[in-house]
Amino acid sequence: MSPIRLLLADDHPIVVEGLKQILSHDQDLVVAGTVRNGEEALSFVRSETIDVVVLDINMPVMDGITCAKHLKKDFPEIKIIILTMYPQRTFIDKIVSLGVDGCLLKSNTGQELTDAIRRVAGGKSYFDRIRSFNSDQEQVVQYKLSPREIEVIKYIAEGLTSFDIADKLIISEHTVRTHRKNILRKLDAKNSSEVIQFAVSQQLI
Repeated sequence: MSPIRLLLADDHPIVVEGLKQILSHDQDLVVAGTVRNGEEALSFVRSETIDVVVLDINMPVMDGITCAKHLKKDFPEIKIIILTMYPQRTFIDKIVSLGVDGCLLKSNTGQELTDAIRRVAGGKSYFDRIRSFNSDQEQVVQYKLSPREIEVIKYIAEGLTSFDIADKLIISEHTVRTHRKNILRKLDAKNSSEVIQFAVSQQLI
């Protein structure tokens, strides 16, 4: 039986190296390539035989959702697994409607990832955790975000600086920076890009 050929798409080198390490323990899986965005993924599959593409959602140039749409249209034989940070039910409904074959949380990409790859490569889907995914309102409650913090998240997603947000909300810039710090802590996010991904998944923008 031929090994399953994989393409990993993520713009974070550390994440990619971590995934490669996890997958290297299985001789039936071969990482044929790694790319940094959706456009590179589409270019790669045009010249290489790939069985499964593992896509991060938040990538520059072309995000994972847009890439998945193109893959399903132009390369329907390729299976797709989406990685996401947030267990949000509306997001799952969207990717299922696109025909994506599987989805798992970035926090659960150890043995679960290899299991998911094997299942989708065999023609099945992998949404084992879908029943535990939260509704929009439950997600906001889960992270204990205040109404003011949600306002700040929306402005961050619009690309406003702390100074601009302070002007919009008629509060001090120091207060905005405090809100931003608290938001990062509550969401366990590393930067504004991950906060924006949360805002998109929650349909806050």
